[in-house]
Amino acid sequence: MPWRGLITQQSTFYFLSSILCPLWASGFFIMTDKLIIFDTTLRDGEQSPGASMTKDEKVRIAKALEKMRVDIIEAGFPIASHGDFEAVQSVANIIKDSTVCGLARALDKDIDRAAEALKGANSARIHTFIATSPVHMANKLQMSPEQVLEQAVKAVKRARQYTDNVEFSPEDAGRSETDFLCRIIEAVIEAGAGTINIPDTVGYTLPEHFGKLIAELRERIPNSDKAIFSVHCHNDLGLAVANSLAAVMNGARQVECTINGLGERAGNAALEEVVMGVRTRQDVFPCHTDLDTTQIVTCSRLVSNITGFPVQPNKAIVGANAFAHEAGIHQDGVLKHRETYEIMRAEDVGWRANRMVLGKHSGRNAFRERLKSLNIEFDSEESVNAAFARFKDLADKKHEIYDEDLQALVSDTLMTEHEQVKLVALKVCSETGETPHANVTLNMDGVENSVAASGSGPVDATFKAIETLVNSQTNLLVYSVNNITNGSDAQGEVGVRLEKDGQVVNATAK
Repeated sequence: MPWRGLITQQSTFYFLSSILCPLWASGFFIMTDKLIIFDTTLRDGEQSPGASMTKDEKVRIAKALEKMRVDIIEAGFPIASHGDFEAVQSVANIIKDSTVCGLARALDKDIDRAAEALKGANSARIHTFIATSPVHMANKLQMSPEQVLEQAVKAVKRARQYTDNVEFSPEDAGRSETDFLCRIIEAVIEAGAGTINIPDTVGYTLPEHFGKLIAELRERIPNSDKAIFSVHCHNDLGLAVANSLAAVMNGARQVECTINGLGERAGNAALEEVVMGVRTRQDVFPCHTDLDTTQIVTCSRLVSNITGFPVQPNKAIVGANAFAHEAGIHQDGVLKHRETYEIMRAEDVGWRANRMVLGKHSGRNAFRERLKSLNIEFDSEESVNAAFARFKDLADKKHEIYDEDLQALVSDTLMTEHEQVKLVALKVCSETGETPHANVTLNMDGVENSVAASGSGPVDATFKAIETLVNSQTNLLVYSVNNITNGSDAQGEVGVRLEKDGQVVNATAK
Protein backbone atom coordinates (compact mmCIF):
# COMPACT_ATOMS: atom_id res chain seq x y z
CA MET A 1 0.00 0.00 0.00
CA PRO A 2 1.40 3.46 -0.87
CA TRP A 3 2.53 5.44 2.14
CA ARG A 4 0.30 8.39 1.19
CA GLY A 5 -2.78 6.17 1.27
CA LEU A 6 -1.74 4.67 4.59
CA ILE A 7 -1.17 8.08 6.13
CA THR A 8 -4.53 9.33 4.82
CA GLN A 9 -6.37 6.32 6.30
CA GLN A 10 -4.58 6.67 9.63
CA SER A 11 -5.36 10.38 9.75
CA THR A 12 -9.01 9.67 9.03
CA PHE A 13 -9.08 6.95 11.70
CA TYR A 14 -7.58 9.21 14.38
CA PHE A 15 -9.88 12.08 13.39
CA LEU A 16 -13.00 9.94 13.70
CA SER A 17 -11.71 8.40 16.93
CA SER A 18 -11.22 11.83 18.46
CA ILE A 19 -14.93 12.54 17.82
CA LEU A 20 -16.60 9.17 18.42
CA CYS A 21 -14.71 7.91 21.46
CA PRO A 22 -15.79 10.73 23.79
CA LEU A 23 -19.39 10.33 22.58
CA TRP A 24 -19.28 6.57 23.15
CA ALA A 25 -17.75 7.06 26.59
CA SER A 26 -20.44 9.59 27.50
CA GLY A 27 -23.18 7.09 26.68
CA PHE A 28 -24.28 8.76 23.45
CA PHE A 29 -23.91 5.53 21.47
CA ILE A 30 -24.88 3.00 24.12
CA MET A 31 -26.77 0.18 22.42
CA THR A 32 -29.97 -0.94 24.16
CA ASP A 33 -32.49 -3.72 23.65
CA LYS A 34 -35.76 -3.06 21.91
CA LEU A 35 -38.85 -3.22 24.11
CA ILE A 36 -41.72 -4.68 22.09
CA ILE A 37 -45.05 -2.93 22.62
CA PHE A 38 -48.00 -5.33 22.39
CA ASP A 39 -51.29 -3.41 22.36
CA THR A 40 -54.41 -5.28 23.45
CA THR A 41 -56.90 -2.38 23.42
CA LEU A 42 -59.00 -4.15 20.79
CA ARG A 43 -59.11 -7.40 22.76
CA ASP A 44 -58.65 -6.96 26.52
CA GLY A 45 -59.62 -3.29 26.39
CA GLU A 46 -62.91 -4.18 24.74
CA GLN A 47 -63.73 -6.45 27.68
CA SER A 48 -64.46 -3.38 29.81
CA PRO A 49 -68.24 -3.39 30.40
CA GLY A 50 -69.73 -1.02 27.83
CA ALA A 51 -66.54 -0.70 25.74
CA SER A 52 -67.62 -2.99 22.90
CA MET A 53 -66.49 -1.78 19.49
CA THR A 54 -67.84 -2.38 16.02
CA LYS A 55 -65.69 -3.84 13.26
CA ASP A 56 -65.22 -0.41 11.66
CA GLU A 57 -64.29 1.16 14.98
CA LYS A 58 -61.68 -1.54 15.58
CA VAL A 59 -60.19 -0.88 12.16
CA ARG A 60 -59.99 2.86 12.91
CA ILE A 61 -58.15 2.23 16.17
CA ALA A 62 -55.88 -0.36 14.54
CA LYS A 63 -54.87 2.17 11.88
CA ALA A 64 -54.04 4.71 14.60
CA LEU A 65 -51.96 2.11 16.46
CA GLU A 66 -50.14 1.23 13.25
CA LYS A 67 -49.39 4.91 12.64
CA MET A 68 -47.99 5.09 16.17
CA ARG A 69 -45.72 2.18 15.17
CA VAL A 70 -47.06 -0.27 17.75
CA ASP A 71 -45.23 -3.56 17.20
CA ILE A 72 -48.11 -6.00 17.79
CA ILE A 73 -51.87 -5.37 17.73
CA GLU A 74 -54.00 -8.01 19.45
CA ALA A 75 -57.15 -7.54 17.39
CA GLY A 76 -59.51 -9.83 19.28
CA PHE A 77 -60.59 -13.32 20.30
CA PRO A 78 -61.83 -14.89 17.01
CA ILE A 79 -63.64 -17.85 18.60
CA ALA A 80 -65.67 -15.57 20.90
CA SER A 81 -68.23 -14.58 18.25
CA HIS A 82 -68.74 -14.18 14.53
CA GLY A 83 -68.45 -10.42 14.97
CA ASP A 84 -65.12 -10.74 16.74
CA PHE A 85 -63.89 -13.09 14.01
CA GLU A 86 -64.83 -10.57 11.31
CA ALA A 87 -63.17 -7.73 13.24
CA VAL A 88 -59.88 -9.65 13.57
CA GLN A 89 -60.09 -10.60 9.91
CA SER A 90 -60.67 -6.99 8.84
CA VAL A 91 -57.77 -5.70 10.93
CA ALA A 92 -55.51 -8.48 9.62
CA ASN A 93 -56.38 -7.62 6.02
CA ILE A 94 -55.71 -3.88 6.33
CA ILE A 95 -52.73 -3.56 8.69
CA LYS A 96 -49.35 -3.96 6.98
CA ASP A 97 -46.67 -2.50 9.26
CA SER A 98 -47.66 -4.05 12.62
CA THR A 99 -48.03 -7.71 13.50
CA VAL A 100 -51.70 -8.67 14.02
CA CYS A 101 -52.43 -11.16 16.79
CA GLY A 102 -55.43 -13.32 17.60
CA LEU A 103 -56.10 -14.84 21.03
CA ALA A 104 -56.97 -18.52 21.44
CA ARG A 105 -57.48 -20.86 24.35
CA ALA A 106 -55.33 -23.98 24.31
CA LEU A 107 -57.98 -25.74 22.25
CA ASP A 108 -57.82 -26.95 18.65
CA LYS A 109 -61.02 -25.14 17.62
CA ASP A 110 -59.80 -21.83 19.06
CA ILE A 111 -56.42 -22.06 17.35
CA ASP A 112 -57.91 -23.07 14.01
CA ARG A 113 -60.40 -20.18 14.17
CA ALA A 114 -57.65 -17.68 15.02
CA ALA A 115 -55.52 -18.95 12.14
CA GLU A 116 -58.44 -18.55 9.74
CA ALA A 117 -59.09 -14.98 10.88
CA LEU A 118 -55.41 -14.07 10.46
CA LYS A 119 -55.01 -15.54 6.97
CA GLY A 120 -54.75 -12.16 5.26
CA ALA A 121 -52.23 -10.68 7.68
CA ASN A 122 -48.90 -9.43 6.40
CA SER A 123 -47.45 -10.58 9.75
CA ALA A 124 -49.52 -12.77 12.08
CA ARG A 125 -49.20 -14.14 15.60
CA ILE A 126 -51.32 -16.70 17.46
CA HIS A 127 -51.48 -16.12 21.20
CA THR A 128 -52.64 -19.20 23.11
CA PHE A 129 -53.13 -19.57 26.85
CA ILE A 130 -54.16 -21.91 29.66
CA ALA A 131 -54.44 -21.30 33.41
CA THR A 132 -51.61 -22.55 35.63
CA SER A 133 -52.48 -21.39 39.15
CA PRO A 134 -53.75 -24.06 41.62
CA VAL A 135 -57.06 -22.20 42.11
CA HIS A 136 -57.71 -22.03 38.35
CA MET A 137 -56.61 -25.56 37.54
CA ALA A 138 -58.68 -27.10 40.31
CA ASN A 139 -61.83 -24.98 40.14
CA LYS A 140 -62.10 -23.66 36.60
CA LEU A 141 -60.34 -26.22 34.42
CA GLN A 142 -60.75 -29.19 36.74
CA MET A 143 -57.48 -30.52 35.34
CA SER A 144 -54.31 -31.81 36.95
CA PRO A 145 -51.01 -29.97 36.42
CA GLU A 146 -49.83 -32.77 34.12
CA GLN A 147 -52.96 -32.45 31.99
CA VAL A 148 -52.49 -28.67 31.77
CA LEU A 149 -48.85 -29.08 30.70
CA GLU A 150 -49.81 -31.61 28.05
CA GLN A 151 -52.60 -29.37 26.72
CA ALA A 152 -50.28 -26.35 26.56
CA VAL A 153 -47.65 -28.20 24.54
CA LYS A 154 -50.29 -29.58 22.18
CA ALA A 155 -51.73 -26.09 21.62
CA VAL A 156 -48.37 -24.53 20.82
CA LYS A 157 -47.53 -27.30 18.37
CA ARG A 158 -50.88 -26.86 16.61
CA ALA A 159 -50.40 -23.10 16.39
CA ARG A 160 -46.94 -23.64 14.90
CA GLN A 161 -48.61 -25.46 12.00
CA TYR A 162 -50.01 -22.08 10.96
CA THR A 163 -47.24 -19.63 11.92
CA ASP A 164 -43.80 -19.60 13.47
CA ASN A 165 -44.86 -16.56 15.55
CA VAL A 166 -46.54 -18.17 18.55
CA GLU A 167 -47.01 -16.69 22.02
CA PHE A 168 -47.94 -18.69 25.11
CA SER A 169 -49.41 -17.36 28.37
CA PRO A 170 -49.76 -19.29 31.64
CA GLU A 171 -52.90 -17.54 32.87
CA ASP A 172 -52.79 -16.29 36.47
CA ALA A 173 -49.01 -16.75 36.55
CA GLY A 174 -48.84 -14.29 39.45
CA ARG A 175 -50.51 -16.89 41.70
CA SER A 176 -48.94 -19.96 40.12
CA GLU A 177 -46.26 -22.14 41.71
CA THR A 178 -42.85 -21.18 40.38
CA ASP A 179 -41.66 -24.78 39.97
CA PHE A 180 -44.65 -25.61 37.76
CA LEU A 181 -44.23 -22.39 35.78
CA CYS A 182 -40.63 -23.40 35.03
CA ARG A 183 -41.73 -26.84 33.84
CA ILE A 184 -44.54 -25.67 31.58
CA ILE A 185 -42.59 -22.75 30.10
CA GLU A 186 -39.60 -24.95 29.30
CA ALA A 187 -41.94 -27.41 27.59
CA VAL A 188 -43.77 -24.82 25.44
CA ILE A 189 -40.51 -23.17 24.36
CA GLU A 190 -39.31 -26.60 23.28
CA ALA A 191 -42.62 -27.00 21.40
CA GLY A 192 -42.01 -23.77 19.46
CA ALA A 193 -43.34 -20.79 21.45
CA GLY A 194 -41.14 -17.78 20.67
CA THR A 195 -42.76 -15.44 23.20
CA ILE A 196 -43.62 -16.32 26.79
CA ASN A 197 -46.07 -13.96 28.42
CA ILE A 198 -46.32 -13.86 32.23
CA PRO A 199 -49.75 -12.44 33.12
CA ASP A 200 -50.68 -10.94 36.46
CA THR A 201 -54.27 -11.81 35.57
CA VAL A 202 -55.92 -10.52 38.74
CA GLY A 203 -53.53 -7.68 39.59
CA TYR A 204 -52.28 -9.49 42.71
CA THR A 205 -48.51 -9.06 42.53
CA LEU A 206 -46.24 -6.30 43.80
CA PRO A 207 -43.42 -4.74 41.76
CA GLU A 208 -40.51 -6.15 43.75
CA HIS A 209 -41.93 -9.68 43.78
CA PHE A 210 -43.04 -9.60 40.14
CA GLY A 211 -39.64 -8.39 38.99
CA LYS A 212 -37.95 -11.18 40.95
CA LEU A 213 -40.32 -13.74 39.40
CA ILE A 214 -39.29 -12.70 35.88
CA ALA A 215 -35.62 -12.83 36.81
CA GLU A 216 -36.01 -16.25 38.46
CA LEU A 217 -37.86 -17.75 35.49
CA ARG A 218 -35.25 -16.51 33.04
CA GLU A 219 -32.47 -17.87 35.24
CA ARG A 220 -33.96 -21.29 36.06
CA ILE A 221 -35.46 -22.29 32.71
CA PRO A 222 -32.69 -23.93 30.63
CA ASN A 223 -33.98 -22.72 27.24
CA SER A 224 -35.22 -19.30 28.35
CA ASP A 225 -32.77 -17.63 25.97
CA LYS A 226 -34.77 -19.02 23.03
CA ALA A 227 -37.84 -16.92 23.82
CA ILE A 228 -38.76 -13.30 24.52
CA PHE A 229 -40.33 -12.83 27.95
CA SER A 230 -43.43 -10.65 28.08
CA VAL A 231 -45.74 -9.35 30.82
CA HIS A 232 -49.46 -8.57 30.96
CA CYS A 233 -50.42 -6.77 34.18
CA HIS A 234 -53.82 -5.77 35.51
CA ASN A 235 -54.45 -2.72 37.64
CA ASP A 236 -56.59 -4.05 40.50
CA LEU A 237 -54.17 -2.62 43.08
CA GLY A 238 -53.13 0.30 40.90
CA LEU A 239 -49.77 -1.34 40.17
CA ALA A 240 -50.06 -2.49 36.55
CA VAL A 241 -47.53 -0.02 35.16
CA ALA A 242 -45.19 -0.39 38.16
CA ASN A 243 -45.26 -4.19 37.83
CA SER A 244 -44.65 -3.99 34.08
CA LEU A 245 -41.66 -1.69 34.48
CA ALA A 246 -40.25 -3.86 37.29
CA ALA A 247 -40.45 -6.81 34.89
CA VAL A 248 -38.65 -4.82 32.18
CA MET A 249 -35.86 -4.05 34.63
CA ASN A 250 -35.51 -7.80 35.16
CA GLY A 251 -35.32 -8.83 31.52
CA ALA A 252 -38.84 -8.74 30.10
CA ARG A 253 -38.69 -7.34 26.57
CA GLN A 254 -42.37 -7.18 25.68
CA VAL A 255 -45.12 -5.36 27.56
CA GLU A 256 -48.81 -5.96 26.89
CA CYS A 257 -50.80 -2.80 27.49
CA THR A 258 -53.78 -0.73 26.35
CA ILE A 259 -54.51 2.86 25.39
CA ASN A 260 -55.72 4.83 28.44
CA GLY A 261 -55.25 1.68 30.57
CA LEU A 262 -58.58 0.34 29.26
CA GLY A 263 -59.50 -3.21 30.27
CA GLU A 264 -61.38 -5.56 32.54
CA ARG A 265 -62.19 -4.44 36.07
CA ALA A 266 -59.61 -1.72 36.96
CA GLY A 267 -57.95 -2.04 33.56
CA ASN A 268 -54.50 -2.89 32.20
CA ALA A 269 -51.12 -1.21 32.18
CA ALA A 270 -51.50 2.04 30.24
CA LEU A 271 -49.45 2.03 27.04
CA GLU A 272 -48.70 5.73 27.27
CA GLU A 273 -47.34 5.43 30.81
CA VAL A 274 -45.14 2.42 30.06
CA VAL A 275 -43.70 3.95 26.89
CA MET A 276 -43.04 7.38 28.36
CA GLY A 277 -41.66 5.85 31.55
CA VAL A 278 -39.04 3.98 29.53
CA ARG A 279 -38.35 6.94 27.27
CA THR A 280 -38.08 9.52 30.06
CA ARG A 281 -35.83 7.35 32.24
CA GLN A 282 -33.31 6.14 29.70
CA ASP A 283 -30.74 6.56 32.46
CA VAL A 284 -32.35 3.55 34.16
CA PHE A 285 -33.96 1.35 31.50
CA PRO A 286 -31.59 -0.70 29.29
CA CYS A 287 -34.11 -0.70 26.43
CA HIS A 288 -36.03 1.55 24.07
CA THR A 289 -39.24 1.50 22.00
CA ASP A 290 -39.77 2.38 18.34
CA LEU A 291 -43.09 4.15 18.95
CA ASP A 292 -43.90 7.55 17.47
CA THR A 293 -44.94 9.07 20.79
CA THR A 294 -46.35 12.19 19.13
CA GLN A 295 -49.37 10.05 18.17
CA ILE A 296 -50.23 9.16 21.78
CA VAL A 297 -52.74 11.93 22.54
CA THR A 298 -54.55 11.53 19.20
CA CYS A 299 -54.86 7.78 19.76
CA SER A 300 -56.03 8.33 23.34
CA ARG A 301 -58.78 10.69 22.19
CA LEU A 302 -59.87 8.28 19.46
CA VAL A 303 -60.23 5.38 21.91
CA SER A 304 -62.04 7.61 24.40
CA ASN A 305 -64.49 8.86 21.76
CA ILE A 306 -65.23 5.39 20.41
CA THR A 307 -65.66 3.65 23.76
CA GLY A 308 -67.32 6.54 25.58
CA PHE A 309 -64.84 6.21 28.45
CA PRO A 310 -63.66 9.78 29.23
CA VAL A 311 -60.04 10.35 30.26
CA GLN A 312 -59.82 11.80 33.74
CA PRO A 313 -58.19 15.29 33.76
CA ASN A 314 -55.33 14.23 36.05
CA LYS A 315 -54.52 11.07 34.06
CA ALA A 316 -50.78 10.78 33.43
CA ILE A 317 -49.57 11.74 29.93
CA VAL A 318 -52.99 12.09 28.24
CA GLY A 319 -55.11 13.86 30.87
CA ALA A 320 -56.13 17.47 30.19
CA ASN A 321 -54.15 18.62 33.25
CA ALA A 322 -51.07 16.46 32.62
CA PHE A 323 -49.06 19.50 31.51
CA ALA A 324 -51.12 22.23 33.19
CA HIS A 325 -49.71 24.42 35.98
CA GLU A 326 -51.86 26.51 38.29
CA ALA A 327 -49.68 27.02 41.37
CA GLY A 328 -47.78 30.33 41.15
CA ILE A 329 -44.47 28.74 42.14
CA HIS A 330 -44.86 26.09 39.42
CA GLN A 331 -45.84 28.63 36.77
CA ASP A 332 -42.88 30.83 37.62
CA GLY A 333 -40.50 27.88 37.51
CA VAL A 334 -41.76 26.58 34.14
CA LEU A 335 -41.58 30.07 32.60
CA LYS A 336 -37.97 30.41 33.71
CA HIS A 337 -36.93 26.87 32.77
CA ARG A 338 -39.40 24.19 31.65
CA GLU A 339 -37.54 21.31 33.31
CA THR A 340 -38.10 22.75 36.80
CA TYR A 341 -41.56 21.16 36.87
CA GLU A 342 -41.87 19.18 33.63
CA ILE A 343 -39.97 15.94 33.03
CA MET A 344 -41.10 15.60 29.39
CA ARG A 345 -42.29 17.90 26.63
CA ALA A 346 -46.01 18.08 25.97
CA GLU A 347 -45.28 18.10 22.22
CA ASP A 348 -43.49 14.74 22.50
CA VAL A 349 -46.74 12.94 23.30
CA GLY A 350 -48.94 14.88 20.88
CA TRP A 351 -50.11 17.91 22.81
CA ARG A 352 -49.75 21.10 20.76
CA ALA A 353 -48.43 24.21 22.43
CA ASN A 354 -49.34 26.41 19.47
CA ARG A 355 -52.61 25.69 17.74
CA MET A 356 -54.33 27.26 14.77
CA VAL A 357 -57.79 28.10 16.08
CA LEU A 358 -60.57 27.71 13.54
CA GLY A 359 -63.74 29.76 13.46
CA LYS A 360 -66.80 30.48 11.35
CA HIS A 361 -64.70 32.35 8.76
CA SER A 362 -62.35 29.41 8.22
CA GLY A 363 -62.57 27.73 4.83
CA ARG A 364 -62.70 24.14 3.68
CA ASN A 365 -58.95 23.99 2.98
CA ALA A 366 -58.01 25.16 6.48
CA PHE A 367 -60.48 22.65 7.89
CA ARG A 368 -59.05 19.80 5.81
CA GLU A 369 -55.43 20.71 6.66
CA ARG A 370 -56.22 20.85 10.37
CA LEU A 371 -57.80 17.40 10.22
CA LYS A 372 -54.75 16.10 8.36
CA SER A 373 -52.44 17.41 11.10
CA LEU A 374 -54.63 15.56 13.63
CA ASN A 375 -54.26 12.33 11.59
CA ILE A 376 -57.98 12.25 10.81
CA GLU A 377 -58.84 10.70 7.47
CA PHE A 378 -62.12 10.15 5.64
CA ASP A 379 -63.03 7.36 3.24
CA SER A 380 -65.01 9.61 0.90
CA GLU A 381 -65.55 13.22 -0.13
CA GLU A 382 -69.14 12.92 1.10
CA SER A 383 -67.86 12.29 4.62
CA VAL A 384 -65.60 15.35 4.40
CA ASN A 385 -68.54 17.48 3.27
CA ALA A 386 -70.73 16.18 6.10
CA ALA A 387 -68.01 16.94 8.66
CA PHE A 388 -67.43 20.42 7.21
CA ALA A 389 -71.15 21.17 7.40
CA ARG A 390 -71.20 20.15 11.06
CA PHE A 391 -68.10 22.28 11.63
CA LYS A 392 -69.86 25.35 10.17
CA ASP A 393 -72.92 24.71 12.33
CA LEU A 394 -70.74 24.49 15.41
CA ALA A 395 -68.74 27.59 14.44
CA ASP A 396 -71.97 29.61 14.36
CA LYS A 397 -72.61 28.60 17.97
CA LYS A 398 -69.16 29.09 19.53
CA HIS A 399 -66.41 31.59 18.83
CA GLU A 400 -63.37 29.31 18.62
CA ILE A 401 -63.08 25.70 17.49
CA TYR A 402 -60.28 23.74 19.16
CA ASP A 403 -58.63 20.42 18.31
CA GLU A 404 -60.79 18.65 20.87
CA ASP A 405 -63.91 20.07 19.20
CA LEU A 406 -62.78 18.79 15.80
CA GLN A 407 -61.99 15.30 17.09
CA ALA A 408 -65.39 15.09 18.77
CA LEU A 409 -67.16 16.50 15.73
CA VAL A 410 -65.54 14.02 13.34
CA SER A 411 -66.26 11.04 15.59
CA ASP A 412 -69.87 12.15 15.81
CA THR A 413 -70.04 12.51 12.00
CA LEU A 414 -68.71 9.00 11.42
CA MET A 415 -71.14 7.54 13.93
CA THR A 416 -74.20 9.25 12.46
CA GLU A 417 -73.64 8.39 8.79
CA HIS A 418 -75.67 5.19 9.06
CA GLU A 419 -78.26 6.19 11.65
CA GLN A 420 -81.53 4.28 11.62
CA VAL A 421 -83.02 6.42 14.36
CA LYS A 422 -82.59 10.20 14.16
CA LEU A 423 -83.66 12.91 16.56
CA VAL A 424 -85.91 15.38 14.76
CA ALA A 425 -87.09 17.56 17.64
CA LEU A 426 -86.84 17.74 21.42
CA LYS A 427 -88.68 20.07 23.79
CA VAL A 428 -88.08 19.77 27.52
CA CYS A 429 -89.82 21.73 30.27
CA SER A 430 -88.60 21.83 33.85
CA GLU A 431 -89.84 24.48 36.29
CA THR A 432 -90.20 24.89 40.02
CA GLY A 433 -93.25 23.15 41.44
CA GLU A 434 -94.07 21.32 38.19
CA THR A 435 -93.37 17.78 37.03
CA PRO A 436 -90.72 17.84 34.28
CA HIS A 437 -91.92 16.66 30.90
CA ALA A 438 -90.46 16.16 27.42
CA ASN A 439 -91.80 16.11 23.86
CA VAL A 440 -89.67 13.99 21.50
CA THR A 441 -89.92 13.47 17.72
CA LEU A 442 -87.85 10.68 16.17
CA ASN A 443 -87.35 9.59 12.58
CA MET A 444 -87.17 5.80 12.51
CA ASP A 445 -86.43 4.26 9.11
CA GLY A 446 -87.90 7.29 7.37
CA VAL A 447 -91.05 7.55 9.49
CA GLU A 448 -91.52 10.38 12.03
CA ASN A 449 -93.23 9.75 15.36
CA SER A 450 -93.80 12.05 18.32
CA VAL A 451 -94.56 11.36 21.97
CA ALA A 452 -94.69 13.19 25.31
CA ALA A 453 -93.68 11.83 28.72
CA SER A 454 -93.03 13.08 32.23
CA GLY A 455 -90.38 12.01 34.71
CA SER A 456 -88.51 12.81 37.89
CA GLY A 457 -86.27 15.16 35.91
CA PRO A 458 -85.82 16.45 32.35
CA VAL A 459 -83.39 13.65 31.42
CA ASP A 460 -85.63 10.97 32.91
CA ALA A 461 -88.63 12.39 31.03
CA THR A 462 -86.68 12.43 27.76
CA PHE A 463 -85.53 8.83 28.14
CA LYS A 464 -89.04 7.67 28.97
CA ALA A 465 -90.38 9.38 25.86
CA ILE A 466 -87.71 7.77 23.66
CA GLU A 467 -88.35 4.34 25.20
CA THR A 468 -92.07 4.71 24.41
CA LEU A 469 -91.19 5.12 20.74
CA VAL A 470 -88.37 2.58 20.30
CA ASN A 471 -89.52 -0.03 22.86
CA SER A 472 -85.94 -1.24 23.42
CA GLN A 473 -86.70 -2.80 26.84
CA THR A 474 -83.22 -1.83 28.03
CA ASN A 475 -82.02 -0.63 31.43
CA LEU A 476 -80.15 2.66 31.69
CA LEU A 477 -76.97 2.03 33.71
CA VAL A 478 -75.01 5.25 33.21
CA TYR A 479 -75.82 8.74 31.96
CA SER A 480 -72.96 11.22 32.10
CA VAL A 481 -72.18 14.67 30.70
CA ASN A 482 -68.63 16.00 30.35
CA ASN A 483 -67.27 19.18 28.79
CA ILE A 484 -64.80 18.69 25.93
CA THR A 485 -63.22 22.15 25.98
CA ASN A 486 -63.30 25.01 28.48
CA GLY A 487 -65.70 27.94 28.72
CA SER A 488 -69.43 28.42 28.85
CA ASP A 489 -69.66 27.72 25.10
CA ALA A 490 -67.82 24.40 25.37
CA GLN A 491 -69.13 21.34 23.59
CA GLY A 492 -70.60 18.70 25.83
CA GLU A 493 -70.01 14.97 25.54
CA VAL A 494 -72.88 12.74 26.65
CA GLY A 495 -72.27 9.11 27.49
CA VAL A 496 -75.03 6.50 27.82
CA ARG A 497 -74.66 2.90 28.90
CA LEU A 498 -77.56 0.49 28.40
CA GLU A 499 -78.09 -3.12 29.44
CA LYS A 500 -80.41 -5.78 28.07
CA ASP A 501 -80.37 -9.47 28.89
CA GLY A 502 -76.86 -9.21 30.32
CA GLN A 503 -75.42 -7.43 27.28
CA VAL A 504 -74.00 -3.96 27.89
CA VAL A 505 -73.63 -1.35 25.13
CA ASN A 506 -72.16 2.12 25.25
CA ALA A 507 -72.88 5.22 23.13
CA THR A 508 -71.62 8.79 23.06
CA ALA A 509 -72.72 12.00 21.36
CA LYS A 510 -71.49 15.56 21.27
